[in-house]
Amino acid sequence: MTEYGKALSIVETPIPGLVVMELPVHGDARGWFKENWQREKMTALGLPDFGPVQNNVSFNDAVGTTRGIHAEPWDKWVSVATGRIFGAWVDLREGPSFGTVFTTELDPSRAIFVPRGVGNSYQTLEPDTAYTYLVNDHWSPNASYSFLNLADETAAIDWPIPLADVEISEKDKNHPRLADVTPIPPKRILVLGAGGQLGLALRAAYAGADHVEFAGRADLDVTAPGLREARRWRDYGAIINAAAYTAVDTAESEGRADAWSANATAVANLAAVATEYGITLVHVSSDYVFDGTKAGAYTEEDAFAPLGVYGQTKAAGDIAAATAPRHYIVRTSWVIGEGKNFVRTMASLAERGVDPKVVDDQIGRLTFTSDIAAAIRHLLESSAPFGTYNVTGAGDAASWAAIARAVFSAVGADPARITGVSTAEYFASATTPVSPRPANSVLALDKVTAAGFVPSDWRDALRSSLGAGTDT
Repeated sequence: MTEYGKALSIVETPIPGLVVMELPVHGDARGWFKENWQREKMTALGLPDFGPVQNNVSFNDAVGTTRGIHAEPWDKWVSVATGRIFGAWVDLREGPSFGTVFTTELDPSRAIFVPRGVGNSYQTLEPDTAYTYLVNDHWSPNASYSFLNLADETAAIDWPIPLADVEISEKDKNHPRLADVTPIPPKRILVLGAGGQLGLALRAAYAGADHVEFAGRADLDVTAPGLREARRWRDYGAIINAAAYTAVDTAESEGRADAWSANATAVANLAAVATEYGITLVHVSSDYVFDGTKAGAYTEEDAFAPLGVYGQTKAAGDIAAATAPRHYIVRTSWVIGEGKNFVRTMASLAERGVDPKVVDDQIGRLTFTSDIAAAIRHLLESSAPFGTYNVTGAGDAASWAAIARAVFSAVGADPARITGVSTAEYFASATTPVSPRPANSVLALDKVTAAGFVPSDWRDALRSSLGAGTDT
């Protein structure tokens, strides 16, 4: 008998992401009523907001009708309308939980959320049983499925009605044993800006991960029409936008249109795709969204006040990225990666005997691209709460001149060779427009460290990048 009056609650299972939901059913002599799917209440309890696009019904007229163990490339919500079923679920996803089994009975007061890649099978325990399932993708002949034999000895499912006594299709009888099943890989991750400094660091961070795809503008122009049709977006779990227009000074003149296109329009297009297909959008932001007048470190909640065109386009991109329900905005500053960068330039000057003038009225922390890439991977894999996270090197803030002196010291040169100058003095002889710089680029790191990621101290990372070891 269906139990009436349960409180809505979630029951965890041994299979990650597979959760049973106890449903309140209200009944009397006339019958019963239940809220079969209630997005607001259920997501508040921790059920994924999986965005169903289709509702199907399976009717079974005989006791013992048994459906094969199928793992599909979508999430599904299964709930009984009439009757009662025994369900068996086997994790067929790549990873340590592959092969884990869970079984339980479902009736109108008990439903289950089945994540993508978890094999599911149902055996009816009463005549005229019907169950419904919501799915968040449409069937496609090109999608990847996995199947498991109902009688697999490894899974060892204790079917309430022996398989020899039930109705099973010939196809379901002939599915492979667990040892021969091809595990379902994770959803794909698309990294944009694959050839840039951060893109290269992300390649290193995801080395050997077959589900990560890297693309440059020649592979996918996200500012062009037709982005929605450019990929089968339901196959993607995340888009990491490491592409940006970063020529800060050129953005003040002939690069203005390109800056707006890459830093704002492209992000708005990606956010629209991410919203439609339930993809997590990771977007990289900048300290230039602030004017640098704050006395202390900037937090993720501080209001935008960009000084120049580049900062304006980055702020617009942040606003666009935040429209995607599933988003991480990773705000950083003073980025150092492969190729030409400030640290290598200073090291070269030291070795060549050049005594440079370096700005000493801007303060911040260096951020190495390896740290940004590691933080992005951590946020995605730890399922941290969506939102904005500051990610820079840790340690005391310093001026560009102080950082230059640290480089000189690391390569064995005299740091006194560095002469500090003001920003105005440094750019006094410029013949083309110069973007204003924020004087304070220090970003607070409390939120990202609370999420479990601890950035490297920028001084240690600097010395390591120069092969000079770390401070003790």
